[in-house]
Amino acid sequence: MPEHELSIDEPQSRIDRYLAERFPSLTRSAVRRLIDEGAVLVNGQPTRPSYHPIPGDAVTVRIPEPEPSLPQPESLSLDIVYEDEHLLVVDKPAGMAVHPGAGRASGTLVNALLAYRPEIARADLDPARPGIVHRLDRETSGLLVVAAHREAQAALQAMFKRRDVHKVYLALVYGALYPEHAAIEAPVGRDPIHRRRMAVLAEGGRQARTEYAVREAFDGCTLIEATLVTGRTHQIRVHLASIGHPVVGDRIYGRRREAIAAPRQFLHAWRLSFEHPMRRETMSFEAELPADLAGVLERLRRDGTS
Repeated sequence: MPEHELSIDEPQSRIDRYLAERFPSLTRSAVRRLIDEGAVLVNGQPTRPSYHPIPGDAVTVRIPEPEPSLPQPESLSLDIVYEDEHLLVVDKPAGMAVHPGAGRASGTLVNALLAYRPEIARADLDPARPGIVHRLDRETSGLLVVAAHREAQAALQAMFKRRDVHKVYLALVYGALYPEHAAIEAPVGRDPIHRRRMAVLAEGGRQARTEYAVREAFDGCTLIEATLVTGRTHQIRVHLASIGHPVVGDRIYGRRREAIAAPRQFLHAWRLSFEHPMRRETMSFEAELPADLAGVLERLRRDGTS
């Protein structure tokens, strides 16, 4: 059970309200349940939901890990770019999570794949994510390769670990990038304050490298190709935000006031290349920008503004 230590620097309102603000995944009622269960301590002692923390208080919070939902077959539409007996390449739409998680049991890519190819359930190196060897954020669209059986899954995972899989994204970012071809190399890890976010860290992060190349410049923003050399969570979004060029429409790492109208984060897994794990032949795929993102570019090209 993860344990969080908080030091109070200034007077706070009720502790249940304070902790609900510090941990967005918890509601006040969930915080009160943790307090009732003795999972919240102030200076090493149990507390009450109405307690008002004061400067100098040390607050310990133990938050249980959510139990992941196991995927279930679900008849959902899939855009399959390629498939054979060993693997599938899928163009994932924005809004679809790759696998079930806390509070999200249905509507996932894994559920759809289990209905379409039931044998994927036996690729159970991780029963919560059968066949999955890499992921995309729920609001990121584009290409994913999925293993159809255990041997293919193990081989593909080894290829990703060796960085033998080539992944290129299209991203629209704020500002003009100079130089037009460069690499961002900065360690990425969990944000120590906002635990649902990732961040570039001076200490403790995992080595991460993103390469980019300018593709098209607009007034106030730039379309780039971003190549993932490593594959950390939210890596492209965190790296681009860290150099002052956040992804347009990114509601976590982007700008609070969007100057460019976008229906979601403008990030699309455009190109995917790898060696077939069984046949040892090079395979390369591209997925066109979906209509919602293509419309943003059409408007920029037509109007020259956002």
